[in-house]
Amino acid sequence: MIARDGMSVIIGTGIVLLILLILAFIFKYMALWIIVIPVAILFFFNFFFFRDPERSFEGPPNEIVSPADGKVILIEETDEPYFLKSKAIKISIFMSVFNCHVNRIPINGTVDFLQYKKGQFLAAFDHRSGEFNEQQIIGITSAYGKILFKQIAGIIARRIVCKLQLGQKVQRSQRFGMIKYGSRLDVFLPLNVDVKVKLNQKTTAGETVLGVFNQ
Repeated sequence: MIARDGMSVIIGTGIVLLILLILAFIFKYMALWIIVIPVAILFFFNFFFFRDPERSFEGPPNEIVSPADGKVILIEETDEPYFLKSKAIKISIFMSVFNCHVNRIPINGTVDFLQYKKGQFLAAFDHRSGEFNEQQIIGITSAYGKILFKQIAGIIARRIVCKLQLGQKVQRSQRFGMIKYGSRLDVFLPLNVDVKVKLNQKTTAGETVLGVFNQ
């Protein structure tokens, strides 16, 4: 299955590839064939990049799942001033261009905070990116407490897609958006959450348990 938000990119590169192929056959310029090769590679790579497999999670409702495929690159205690407005556990997940980039809801609840923040485009693995880069900030109130997470743009990824609305009821593992071409998600959990992941652990969106609310 291909993510809908990636179809415009696939169609666009496909049109460019078709035009280049037609021109290359008509004019037979070597320069055109040299351009065709990387465009063709990009066209077929987009099918891989924008893949969107079906996923679900049937664990206890107090478990918080990863919103992104990737690798855990940071776990630390920090301040969260937007939504939790308290100390929080920050878990940063880096997504390379080889990860599936469809983002998913971490826990059942209500979207009670949304803020789009313009900023820089530092490399996503740079921990300063969570503060200074362009980002979409999302806060969810669950039956067990609040969590906040950020979709963060990177050097290549400058297109954040978030389809959530304030007051919307959401379900764990539900698709809500994506970041195109590699980036980062930062998740902020209350201190009463037991963290279940470790540094450098790989995560699967909608399936890997990041933490568990103490009931």
